[in-house]
Amino acid sequence: MDQQIENISTIIRRRLNDSPDLVIKTYILQDRIEITCMYLNTITDQKLIDELVISGILTPYSPLKEEQDPFHWLLSAFKQAEIKEVSGADSCIKELLKGQCIVALPGQDAVSIAVCRQETRSITEPETESVVRGPREGFVENCWRNLSLIRKRLKSEKLVVEEMVIGTETHTTVCLLYMRGITDPALILEFRKRLKAIQTDSILESAYVEEFIQDKTLTPFPQFMSSERPDAIVARLLEGQAAVITDGTPNVLAGPITFFQSFSTSEDYYQRSDIATLLRWLRMLAFVISVFTPALFISLASYHQEMLPSSMLANLSSQREGVPFPGVIEAFGMMVIFEVLREAGLRMPRISGQAISIVGALVLGQAAVEAGIVSAAMVIVVSLTAIANFVAPNYGFGIAQRLIQFVFMFLAGILGFFGIMCGVFVLLIHLVSLQSMNVPYFAPMAPLKLSNWRDTFIRINRPLMNRHRSKGNG
Repeated sequence: MDQQIENISTIIRRRLNDSPDLVIKTYILQDRIEITCMYLNTITDQKLIDELVISGILTPYSPLKEEQDPFHWLLSAFKQAEIKEVSGADSCIKELLKGQCIVALPGQDAVSIAVCRQETRSITEPETESVVRGPREGFVENCWRNLSLIRKRLKSEKLVVEEMVIGTETHTTVCLLYMRGITDPALILEFRKRLKAIQTDSILESAYVEEFIQDKTLTPFPQFMSSERPDAIVARLLEGQAAVITDGTPNVLAGPITFFQSFSTSEDYYQRSDIATLLRWLRMLAFVISVFTPALFISLASYHQEMLPSSMLANLSSQREGVPFPGVIEAFGMMVIFEVLREAGLRMPRISGQAISIVGALVLGQAAVEAGIVSAAMVIVVSLTAIANFVAPNYGFGIAQRLIQFVFMFLAGILGFFGIMCGVFVLLIHLVSLQSMNVPYFAPMAPLKLSNWRDTFIRINRPLMNRHRSKGNG
């Protein structure tokens, strides 16, 4: 022990900069035993301190005898509390910052008593993942409460939870979850290795962990699923994926994922298989509309007018007669303005944000057409693209397709259809080269595995799905 225990209160007071929420009390028992009690009253439960700590010190189960060791007597005084022996100022400070109470004797080691106060909001429905049919519970900012929501749905002894502490300053609790016997052992080892390799001073959100453990950084596509829904994470665990719970955030990571899994939601499995398949196709169609519609319009209006019917060409020409900008500048300007309005609607107060974003888009669009700055057809194209963007079930994937559409607009503006085709080939090459935890991102298309198509482009009904699992297990 690097410091004497009789000076522990002085050391802690100095190391914590004499913080006003640091409480240090000294008790003298039997006129010869000095007991020091220390805690931070901002993160501890005063009721637990009175019931477990103070009561244990002042009214022990048995009096201290002359021949009895004071430290072992102190341990027996807290039989009703969760205690842990600690040694040295560093360990005591770590326990204090976790919300524990330190009880120390001169010349002896100290005892840490669990009296942490858990401040957390109530469980509510996730705002970013609303469903028509399905559970309405969402994760909160406490990792152990999130774990309880998972165990509530997954009552299996196969569920394994590994706790880690990451961040030299924040000491954030991170939990790795997987199903023993279902999750690939190689995947578990890879997750564990990447999590333990994180070297940083702070982990404030699951995005910090995601950036450290993802396979590739130079890509707009998310390589992990981030969800606030316990049922979605449980479904991923049962499929053989692993999950990462980060304390302080309601977003739980799950992986590995593929490109096509970004079009599925947990609600797909609460609907009939034919309805879920149709909705999945609609999401894929919305992705195509979002990425390619502005680029195709720019190509047709600027380079390939001969592909349009004569009546439509005449109509577009009349609309663009007074527009001073070329099609690509017009499209870029409208898309940027819409993205600004979208961001303003997210950041402004909830009462006025939605109204301002909708009214702003309508007023600006109508005013721009009447002023001759943009054509009416371009407003329709931008509106259709914006609506298709909102169909993406995963927020991170939606941001990726919004970024890609700007790339395709640029290619269409300089090369027309040829630029779009070049962009498609580059996009496919990029998707095929991506991996999520060493799993091909474009599976089951590349590499081709027809047996996995049953839950990619279609969602087969549950009896067939269970029958396939039984054959696989046999």
